[in-house]
Amino acid sequence: MGLQDSELLKKYINFDEKRAGSSSRAIMYGLLATFGGFLFGYDTGTISGVMAMDYVKSHFPNNKTNFTSGESSLIVSILSVGTFCGALGAPLFSDRIGRRWTIILSTLIVFNLGVILQTAASEKKLLIAGRAIAGLGVGLISSVVPIFISETAPRWIRGSIVSTYQFMITIGLLVAACANKGTSTRDDSGSYRIPIGIQLAWGLLLGIGFFFAPDTPRFWISVSKEEKAKESLSRLRQLPVDHPDLIDEYEEIRANFEYESQFGNASWLQVFKNVNRQPRRLFTGCALQALQQLTGINFIFYFGTQFFTSSGIEDPFLIQLATNIVNVGSTIPGIILVETWGRRSLMLFGSSVMAVSQLIVAIVGVAQPHAKAANQTLVAFSCIFIAGFACSWGPLAWAICSENFSLNVRQKSISITTAFNWLFNFAIAYATPYLVDPGKGNANLGSKVFFIWGGCNVIGGLFVYFMIFEAKGLSLEQVDEMYMKVKHAWQSKNFVPSVHAFRDETTGVHRISSEMKDNVVHVEEDSV
Repeated sequence: MGLQDSELLKKYINFDEKRAGSSSRAIMYGLLATFGGFLFGYDTGTISGVMAMDYVKSHFPNNKTNFTSGESSLIVSILSVGTFCGALGAPLFSDRIGRRWTIILSTLIVFNLGVILQTAASEKKLLIAGRAIAGLGVGLISSVVPIFISETAPRWIRGSIVSTYQFMITIGLLVAACANKGTSTRDDSGSYRIPIGIQLAWGLLLGIGFFFAPDTPRFWISVSKEEKAKESLSRLRQLPVDHPDLIDEYEEIRANFEYESQFGNASWLQVFKNVNRQPRRLFTGCALQALQQLTGINFIFYFGTQFFTSSGIEDPFLIQLATNIVNVGSTIPGIILVETWGRRSLMLFGSSVMAVSQLIVAIVGVAQPHAKAANQTLVAFSCIFIAGFACSWGPLAWAICSENFSLNVRQKSISITTAFNWLFNFAIAYATPYLVDPGKGNANLGSKVFFIWGGCNVIGGLFVYFMIFEAKGLSLEQVDEMYMKVKHAWQSKNFVPSVHAFRDETTGVHRISSEMKDNVVHVEEDSV
């Protein structure tokens, strides 16, 4: 019995018609790829706790007592500089050596080198260099993993598997919080070297695991390796290469790629050409990733331990652990509901929950700073905010971007949108200490910073309503058709593709119809 036969899963997932072959292997490879999110989550969670450890504060800062705002900004944000460069550089590797080898090299060489340098560090310079190099690896991984998943997963579960990438980020954050809690009281270098050094194991697991995974059939088609594309499909669908349904799917992916290639090769210039509403799609992806960072989530996970300490909360390490548990648990409903509620509904729900929660935190923090009841309210609504993010904007920003672009410009477009994520990640990580901390030259906002995050989430909700198209239940090729035929995002939930998927676990449509071609020309001339 396959996954499609499960009565429990049928309640949450639209399997469409019965398909030949099996989904299990494609899902297994997709879940393996999501482990890349664990690497990022663990690294993010580690640095927050490490910088609050007594041993680290007595050895790394210049004044040997605590980090200045400038030191905190540089150490935390330097990872994002590396990730920004890695994300933009991903197409240089992914479009040439493939998604699979890019992930292998990014983890086994680049990321692990950064971890080794951080573990060996006994002063700031080496720690900063290690975080920059590790960030380069994380940036490459974060740009390629969503593409690998979207190009291999069956369409009926594609959104859920890509969303699992965010779930693995939350697992990484939680494990890091546990590691920090376990070593925070040590009065030696093991306090930071143990939680940092453990990352080597995570990099080895992902890199070695991908030696056993195939590259995506869409990549092989894009480099004219037809036999390898069929072999990849055969492994993913668990069908013989001469099976009619597998041949059918291969032909549709190939036909769609050849059709898209008529409008230009996969150059960087092509990414910005007004074909198939590409400029609008690129703007949507970039703004979505920027707004995900502006939700304020990384304020909690980068600086949460220090913030809770300054707010007068006892045992901030324990509170940070609790927020990570909420983050993990709340991501699961988003993974389950993304293919039933849809992208738009979940995102709008999340924006509302986050905005209200943050405004309450800001108001209470300003009205009754350091009061016990105020601290309890701060923790409670911080957790509600995290829950709202974890079930919506956390996983779905990655899912939406991974399915938003045509094949011939997909890797470059996703690299740009991912780079925007890391650019704003860097800006927030660098600016936050200056916004929140007391002292000369700092804004000393404290809890008032949540007014900023709350306002950004109101803007995010409006952006979802006007700009995010609903891709629930659509193949990647049908998403292309939707952008050609539907003018406004709020009308997209009523879109019906002109050609439906065929019998197998397809990710393509039967033929590029003349109606679609006409729409492409119309869009190219008249729409953005």
